[in-house]
Amino acid sequence: MPLQIRLFLLLLPLFLGGSLAAQGSGDATPSFAEWHAACLKLPKNRILGGRLPPQGLLPLKRFATLSAELDRFFSLSTNGAMAANLAWTGPGPTPQFWSVAGNRLPAPNPSFEPFVQKRLLPPGSKVLLQGDLHGDIHSLMAILGRLQESGFLNGFTLTNPSFHMAFLGDYTDRGVYGVEVIYTLLRLATANPGRILLVRGNHEDVALVSRYGFLAEGRGKYGPDFDAAKVLRAYDFLPVALYLGSSTDFVQMCHGGMEPGFDPRSLLNSSGTNRFQLLGDLHQTELVKSHPNWLLTDPISASAAGGLLHNFRPTAPTTPFVIGFMWNDFTVFGAEPAFADNPGRAAVYGQPAVAHLLKTQSSSTAKIQAVIRAHQHAAAPNPLMRRLIASRGIFRHWQEAKISEDPSIAAGSIETGLARPLPEGSVWTLNVSPDSVYGQGNGFNFATVILLEIGPTFADWRLKIDTVEIPGR
Repeated sequence: MPLQIRLFLLLLPLFLGGSLAAQGSGDATPSFAEWHAACLKLPKNRILGGRLPPQGLLPLKRFATLSAELDRFFSLSTNGAMAANLAWTGPGPTPQFWSVAGNRLPAPNPSFEPFVQKRLLPPGSKVLLQGDLHGDIHSLMAILGRLQESGFLNGFTLTNPSFHMAFLGDYTDRGVYGVEVIYTLLRLATANPGRILLVRGNHEDVALVSRYGFLAEGRGKYGPDFDAAKVLRAYDFLPVALYLGSSTDFVQMCHGGMEPGFDPRSLLNSSGTNRFQLLGDLHQTELVKSHPNWLLTDPISASAAGGLLHNFRPTAPTTPFVIGFMWNDFTVFGAEPAFADNPGRAAVYGQPAVAHLLKTQSSSTAKIQAVIRAHQHAAAPNPLMRRLIASRGIFRHWQEAKISEDPSIAAGSIETGLARPLPEGSVWTLNVSPDSVYGQGNGFNFATVILLEIGPTFADWRLKIDTVEIPGR
């Protein structure tokens, strides 16, 4: 029996426990000040050690408040920019995709039609980027509190029309405040249509939330009122990748990594500032055949790619094979292979393979210049985690040509400044939030956000790094 079917049968009682509509009137919608204060009273994940906080401390006393916000998000998704005429390059989604009430069972999910988004912004725009949250409400609220103080936010509303926010997936699991994180992000999204960009990560998937904590969290907080299927249905309206651009320059923003066999050129060359394209069939085998030099002359990489790449149409994030935008990783050092298989996870791309894919997925009038993503974290120190911490929470891959396991990281070998340019072909990984097993295992307590400043040419684009300390208690 397929894994998705087994999961569905196992979790069916949980899904049927919640109704298809909001459960009663619920709590009054809290103001930002009320929400911020309630979240600050919650004990940290590090203190709870996987246990739920006392019921009396929960900011949302009933699931109905989140359910009502989900309804507003569904309305925005099915009646907003995505549903506009000419919004889609190529075929658009089927009627099942838009029918929220009629397609709510997540496994198998007839509404799973993964897509990417193109978003053009004018020069002078600023985009705040944050990586994995994993149920860390304290880091999220600390960042939003700082935005309140600096005047970028008034309550849940963005005040500056040139300011946007993008979150790169993995909102729940491995922390017990996934409900609070999701509610906060939905409040931002519904208050600022088109300006809060939420990307789908690999944990926005029933197969993972059933194993890593979010379903247990929701049931523990709200019992049979927790409508897991309704939350999971919202993930279908999040792009698996975002091509953020200005004029002819784009940065690929995703949770995981490269997606060989996908061709975004028609989307990037399309008219309009906000367009979408279904992932559709991924022609990975054809990529290998038509571009035999894409892994240059590395026989080890070519052999790995031949056994790992397939032609397929995704029916779930990992079925029949993983979606690379959600799952794939990158090497740390320049000397590592161009392509490798990380068994049980996904593919790992080195600098030569990335350079080739960025070139072939670009055109003369629309160029993907760089990649910014999250995802590649470990709960114990390793070469990437050490560099993520040393570089203030955002690391540019391949700065060091030679492979080094030196825990101290040689001074001057990686960038640590608060302002950095974006070299063409660069790949950046954002760190995970600290109130998590990752922060505890690696000994860091700062949350990192990046302010991407879009200049008149790509050479003028800049990353500004900001960190907020999140005390352990």
